[in-house]
Amino acid sequence: MDSKQRFSDRVDNYVKYRPSYPASMVDFLLSRVDHPNTRVCADIGSGTGILTGLLLPHFSEVWAVEPNDEMMAFAESSCSEFPAFHSIKASAEETTLEGQSVDVVVVSQAFHWFDQEKFQSECRRILSPSGFVALIWNSRRADTPFLEAYDRLLKLYATDYNEVNHQNISPEQLARFFSGGHEKFLFPNSQSFDLKGLFGRLDSSSYAPKPGSPEYDLLRKELREQFERHAAGGRVEFLYDTEVFFGSVN
Repeated sequence: MDSKQRFSDRVDNYVKYRPSYPASMVDFLLSRVDHPNTRVCADIGSGTGILTGLLLPHFSEVWAVEPNDEMMAFAESSCSEFPAFHSIKASAEETTLEGQSVDVVVVSQAFHWFDQEKFQSECRRILSPSGFVALIWNSRRADTPFLEAYDRLLKLYATDYNEVNHQNISPEQLARFFSGGHEKFLFPNSQSFDLKGLFGRLDSSSYAPKPGSPEYDLLRKELREQFERHAAGGRVEFLYDTEVFFGSVN
């Protein structure tokens, strides 16, 4: 499937059940920007605008660049009240932004879908000479009995989970992208779900089996069993490390 269309039929669940980003991470990004209220940020692969909405109060302009119509439409409906918000339908590799017009490029949950070499060239084109890039992922942990079981079931039943997992991005790939050097930072994050929310979180992922497939029913059956085994007070916890790879491509 075209990576730009993978989430077209999952926007509702994406909005309701995907994690946001911790305030400590936003504070970190702002601490690296001189006078952010006068700076321009580009959120590339901005999706439904989860990160965009957190950054809008702090920058003079935020350009949300997204190729998917359904995701972009939601971002526009939720962020348009901010004067700083601008929406562009474009790819990461050809953003259509003006050269050297951006001080900060952020990418959340999307870099692993990009052509990395072409995106690096585009970042070099649009960034100001002192600009930086932040690649961000909410990386789900697998160090509790429930999360370990969840990950095992995804590997067993999810459509192409192993192939599209962002954790396939290697340190060597990151070093090539951040040709000017980079650092890694971690911030704790979490969500809590009842059974309905757990299924919604599953269905927000592009690799989740769709209704009508044998894997859809098998995964739900086993996931319900794991929920009943591990839930406390009718809920299970999703724990994340919000990873930020921060550096320069120049």
